[in-house]
Amino acid sequence: MSTLLVIAKEPVPGRVKTRLTPPFTPHQAALLAEAALADTLATVRDTPADRRVLALDGAPGDWLPYGFEVVAQSPGGLDERLAAAFARCTGPTLLIGMDTPQVSPELLGAGLDFGASDAWFGPAEDGGFWALGLAVPDPALLRGVPMSVPETGAVQRARLTAAGLRVRDLPRLRDVDTAADARTVAAQAPRSRFAACHAGLTGTIASTARDDAWAGIV
Repeated sequence: MSTLLVIAKEPVPGRVKTRLTPPFTPHQAALLAEAALADTLATVRDTPADRRVLALDGAPGDWLPYGFEVVAQSPGGLDERLAAAFARCTGPTLLIGMDTPQVSPELLGAGLDFGASDAWFGPAEDGGFWALGLAVPDPALLRGVPMSVPETGAVQRARLTAAGLRVRDLPRLRDVDTAADARTVAAQAPRSRFAACHAGLTGTIASTARDDAWAGIV
């Protein structure tokens, strides 16, 4: 049974995308996070799979489409939470986060094809990874991997090859962590909810900056 697994946080101001602040306010950063999550879940919904599971830190909201099993994230560090999420799966599984709204059903579908591989690895521009696919989910492959550091991706991929798995790579993608990331990803997915949200918010920021500058003059 194939599974598409999404790990995410509820988009609550002050708890998500804190590196976007500034220039965005905590509320605006949460709006961007919600848009990215909604785009991601819509893409997962449109990708053929037997199960679609959301491992969520928080409570579901209106952004959650029909057809997902929602499970609470386990306590512990990110490596433990990812491992626990994989432990809930029994067949070919592809894990992704909520930070790459530019993903497509074609990309996710490729990551569920284990005909010539045992694992899929999706490297991220920041040195981490945006996707991890395992033909046979093994939580031990994630436990102890240092997360949210520049070498996260290299260590995780080395863990897969050290286990004797045939690893194939998905395209490198950019996570949305900073304002520069948000601008780049919005340009890469111009028809997404994320791009529309980003356009609206950056217009607001620009208008506020102009108003502040004018106030300083007068």
